[in-house]
Amino acid sequence: MSNLRYKCEELLRHADINVSGARPWDVKIYNENFCNRIFSEGSLALGEGYMDGWWDVESVDEFICKILSSDISNKIKPYKLLALSIQAKLTNLQNLSRAVQVADSHYNLGNRIFEIMLDKRLTYTCGYWRDAADLDAAQEAKLDLVCRKLHLEEGQHILDIGCGWGSFAKFAAENYGVKVTGITISEEQAHYAKENCKGLPVDILVQDYRLLEGKFDHIVSLGMFEHVGNKNHRAFFQTANQCLKDEGLLLLHTIGGLETNVTPDPWIHKYIFPNGQIPSLAEVATASEKLFLVEDLHNFGAYYDKTLMAWYNNFNAGWDELKADYSERFYRMWKFYLQACAGAFRARDLQLWQFVLSKHGVRGVYERVS
Repeated sequence: MSNLRYKCEELLRHADINVSGARPWDVKIYNENFCNRIFSEGSLALGEGYMDGWWDVESVDEFICKILSSDISNKIKPYKLLALSIQAKLTNLQNLSRAVQVADSHYNLGNRIFEIMLDKRLTYTCGYWRDAADLDAAQEAKLDLVCRKLHLEEGQHILDIGCGWGSFAKFAAENYGVKVTGITISEEQAHYAKENCKGLPVDILVQDYRLLEGKFDHIVSLGMFEHVGNKNHRAFFQTANQCLKDEGLLLLHTIGGLETNVTPDPWIHKYIFPNGQIPSLAEVATASEKLFLVEDLHNFGAYYDKTLMAWYNNFNAGWDELKADYSERFYRMWKFYLQACAGAFRARDLQLWQFVLSKHGVRGVYERVS
């Protein structure tokens, strides 16, 4: 056994993971070069190795949860990834020209894969599972929660930054009688959303948030802020402040990290969400300073574990319908993405925050809606 293989197995044992063990989270290693790559390329090698069949595990989600809970990932310093860290610190990975890359590589994959994976409304954000028994109910509960937190009133005009396939826009228009303007950088999403919301007071635009104009009663942004990047956080809040009426509210729904880290995860960056960056509380607070005050902050990140596993089960069950258009390597990539993210939320390494923000403070006390 090589020294690196021995060191790799020791680290895994520290996380209660055995090589060639019988438990669902015990790993099987099929290529002896895997351990070498782990110490030089870290999480990039972990994800690529799974895609290439160099290693396997019955439960990727629990495997990742145990790794993150044990903190052994901090004991590996992948020297080959220094270039990405330097690039993230010196350049704006989410400038106007780069911002569309995530649409091209992820959101424009084809709507069918998302129709199979997501709920019936195509809501690609965390569900609210407090009283929900299934994915459809959890997503409807989340959309209603957002509407109630904003205190929507009939006839108001709402801006949806990062509208996706139009799930919030359609729900709010149908159930609260509001007009919605939604923006997305994905042509595929926009086409679907326009059809999805046909006949409703909903406008769908393909544009970057930095080009927004006009005034709105309230603003909502669900699962888009992770694509903004720390160098553009201030611009996001400046734009929202300019577009929001003085008495309006901004609801920001975003994945959050435990600490500030401007370097994206290298595997997620390369294969899933290029140029993404998970914000920290400190980054949100600094970027919104003197533009917004926090009326409410709600963390229900534990629900993202259930949401992601529901997506994984849907995707896995529907693979027979998809496999003619996607490779086996894509199948393993997508399985790793969904389960690994579920494991990260299960370990509470990632959070899900809903901020309710106002420009000048609401009159009286903002009462928590749940």
